[in-house]
Amino acid sequence: MFKLNKKQKSKSGIEPINKLTFSQIKLSYKRSPISLIMLILVILSAVITVGVLFSIIIHILVSGIPNLSKEQFEWVYNSDNVSMMPAIINTLFMTLLTLLIVVPVGVFSAIYLVEYAKKGNRLVKVVRITTETLAGIPSIVFGLFGYLMFVTACKMQYSMIAGALTLAMMVLPTIMRTTEEALKSVPDSYREASFGLGAGKLRTVFKIVLPSAMPGILQGVILSIGRIVGETAALIYTAGTGAQIAESLGSSSRTLAVHMYTLFSEGMHIDKMASTAVVLLFMVLAINIVSSLIAKKIASISKN
Repeated sequence: MFKLNKKQKSKSGIEPINKLTFSQIKLSYKRSPISLIMLILVILSAVITVGVLFSIIIHILVSGIPNLSKEQFEWVYNSDNVSMMPAIINTLFMTLLTLLIVVPVGVFSAIYLVEYAKKGNRLVKVVRITTETLAGIPSIVFGLFGYLMFVTACKMQYSMIAGALTLAMMVLPTIMRTTEEALKSVPDSYREASFGLGAGKLRTVFKIVLPSAMPGILQGVILSIGRIVGETAALIYTAGTGAQIAESLGSSSRTLAVHMYTLFSEGMHIDKMASTAVVLLFMVLAINIVSSLIAKKIASISKN
């Protein structure tokens, strides 16, 4: 084994961890060529991943930005302006409505599984198997189920509420799994200290455990928002393709992703579709940034 460099104390008096010199790293890779091969493969995979991402973004920007026009941001859609503004507003409404439905159900279900259910409970196994199964179902199957269940059987017709209920089923596994992992990451000492001070189970969960797990829960919500905004297959069969701003929960409406798909399928406004893709890209980015800032703010408040 090669020797490490001498330790040097910093101004704070803490001895930093020594770093290997280039010659020592080179010698270690000579002794183990497999490690060098694995390092090259890992770096190559990272470069390919970043390259694919940037190539998609650059292609969208190059093909879409020149086709942006003021007419596409008018409040009323018609065949001349092909406005995407109603679709943008419908996307925000659909996202908010879906989160209002799915977040309480997903979070409370995870709380039951982690905090209240006994170990070895058969119901817990059934719920987890069901959650994993839901996570693997294609979105087109959710769309067909939503059409048969909400649109036809429940007579909701093509409506925003039917689309939101379908999307809620799609993102429910994500909310549940991330919340469950976040709750498990909270140390048991927090619970024991709360019980030692005389707090009950319910107060401990909602005053101690849940605030501590809030950053992880919000990460799941952010992931769910990304899927809601970009979903098309499930919404075509449930929310419909109404081009105007939804006047109520029972109105047919199209989100921005459905609007882009509709333009592509019609084949008459390919240039408008490219510009819609640019707006959708920036919309997803903006929603993620705002959600992350809110998550950090809530996390800092919960710590204090």
